Amino acid sequence: MKSICVYCGANYNGDPVLKAAIENLAQTFTDRNIRLVYGGGSVGVMGIIADEVLKRNGLVTGVIPQFLLDLEVGHKEVTELIVTENMHQRKQKMADLADGFIILPGGFGTLEEFFEVLTWLQLGLHKKAIGVLNVGGYYDHLFAQMDVMVEHKLLKPHNRDLVINSADPAALVDQMMSFIAKPESVWFKDRDLI
Repeated sequence: MKSICVYCGANYNGDPVLKAAIENLAQTFTDRNIRLVYGGGSVGVMGIIADEVLKRNGLVTGVIPQFLLDLEVGHKEVTELIVTENMHQRKQKMADLADGFIILPGGFGTLEEFFEVLTWLQLGLHKKAIGVLNVGGYYDHLFAQMDVMVEHKLLKPHNRDLVINSADPAALVDQMMSFIAKPESVWFKDRDLI
């Protein structure tokens, strides 16, 4: 993996455990020469992950739509800043640049980006690993909901298993590097759904 897209929010709640996890993730990226691809913001968790990677002399590519740049929330110190016309182009560009995806604690936008690339993986539109950095159990309820979906037979177990879950940044990246998307992950190949 040469680049990983990190989905995270423009808010930060001041949690020192989250800050330490972000610092550890930044160190993992720079130790392994992994470029950070992210939403291009200078605020919240987005700003922190970019600053931490840059502080360690790592490479950072930000992708931001023009309207957010106009609001002066774009990070001016990143290695590369790509400006798009809209959010759709931003998400597509981030996905195209990445060899994998990591989800940090965030809000609606973070979840929307996570489920989009997860659905694309389920559909076989990419074969990139998706990892959730589950800091302090932040996403435990989300994973419990996925289990409910499997229990109700609205989500296939092998699609539930597409998401890598760890609270340790280095372990998460290790698991992502060994991830291989299995052909049976593609839902429309299931005979009972044709």
